[in-house]
Amino acid sequence: MSGSGTAESDDPLQTAVWRLRSRGCWTDAAALLATRATDPAVALQRASLLIERCLYTEQGWPEAEDALRAAEALAQEDEERGAAACERGYLAYASTLLGVRDRADEARAALGRAAALIDPSAPGRPLLDFRRGLVAQNLADSPQAARAAYRRAHEGAAARDDRLLLSFTWRHLAGLALREGDLAEARHGFTESLRLREELGYLVGTAPALAALAEAEPEPEAARLREEARRLFRLLDGVPTWLAAQLAPQAAA
Repeated sequence: MSGSGTAESDDPLQTAVWRLRSRGCWTDAAALLATRATDPAVALQRASLLIERCLYTEQGWPEAEDALRAAEALAQEDEERGAAACERGYLAYASTLLGVRDRADEARAALGRAAALIDPSAPGRPLLDFRRGLVAQNLADSPQAARAAYRRAHEGAAARDDRLLLSFTWRHLAGLALREGDLAEARHGFTESLRLREELGYLVGTAPALAALAEAEPEPEAARLREEARRLFRLLDGVPTWLAAQLAPQAAA
């Protein structure tokens, strides 16, 4: 798993994992992988699912940590160690971003270690670039560095046809454009992100995409998009948790 996912696979197990993950059932998806988790790639995929659960639900931190340690112990090749370091950095980033515990230094160190281990042409490099962009934007408040990292990730995801990762890079590049007042560019990026997520059936990521697009649209379209986001948010029992404030009635006023 790229960490940003795929909806297409010839493997019935991976298809089942994707369907659960895309609906926010990360624990169930990880459980499907448990019997194969002696394989380094599967162990890392399982850890990645549980880390994503932390970011979307703000729960499950001990389980994610245990799964990641197991994956780190199994990693042998540079590529495997680099991928594990990338997940370590992402877990530390999520913990810092959500105010669980400040692990910003750990996030930077782990992602730096991943960059030293993952070849620039390797399949995992676009995801690493994207996560380094997240740290630059949200922990270091460096939008220029974030934009450069997002663009590298975007180009790499496009070259590999990683459409879900593209939906993330479109969204975050659009967010930077919105911050700079470029509504046309922001609207384009948010629209592309939403389109990709709807095409992939990534239900758990669709409400955030709708809410993001609403920020760049005039009324009454913005209100319509927020209401659709609220409907999906309720359908998924309030996941992702951090979207609640953005969808509150006062946020739309």
